[in-house]
Amino acid sequence: MRPSGRNVDQMRSISIETNVTKHAEGSCLIKCGDTHVLCTATIDERVPPFMKNSGLGWVTAEYGMLPRATNTRMQREAKKGQSGRTQEIQRLIGRSLRAGVDRVALGERQITIDCDVIQADGGTRCASITGGWVALKLAVNKLMKIGDVISDPLTDPVAAISCGIYAGQEVLDLDYPEDSEAGVDGNFVMTGSGKLIEIQMSAEGSVFSRQQLNGLLDLAQKGVDELVAAQKAATS
Repeated sequence: MRPSGRNVDQMRSISIETNVTKHAEGSCLIKCGDTHVLCTATIDERVPPFMKNSGLGWVTAEYGMLPRATNTRMQREAKKGQSGRTQEIQRLIGRSLRAGVDRVALGERQITIDCDVIQADGGTRCASITGGWVALKLAVNKLMKIGDVISDPLTDPVAAISCGIYAGQEVLDLDYPEDSEAGVDGNFVMTGSGKLIEIQMSAEGSVFSRQQLNGLLDLAQKGVDELVAAQKAATS
């Protein structure tokens, strides 16, 4: 039924390779099927001006797609300016990751997560959040190792997955052929303990029932559980 031949509750293959760049305090290359995202974490011992002398840390994010991440070349946003989509996605990544951070324990410093999409096949924002947490965790581990942070400020893993209704059925982890034709499409951001951070969901040419929403939430929980297991394996 699915173009990929996967079962309705089956994820794409997941791999997370860590420490893939030389200079970043934390980095990983996350692959969710044919969606590949490079995530790096940079520690800055300063915070934005609006947080100065607050005693609180800050986590923010930037997101971008390489010109040939998709089947046709896109113009670099450095040349034309950021699109509304890019701004919306990087804000989503930042606030999602902050939801799993004890900002007092982090101390008055900023960690910037950069998510660069090398290859896109659906679910790039979800892969960015999931890989972004891994890069963040690796950077925090370095802070703890040198004693700049005493207790782990990452209170709970954060991961994200897409779910939707494709060909009348609830499916987990949409790739591009499904995402482009799904009647209902949603992104679910959750913690490792099953708490919801954000749901972005809309009907496109279709509607959905409360029962179907519950079914999609169940699928999302299954997907996030698998992603969190991969995150923990990558950072252990």
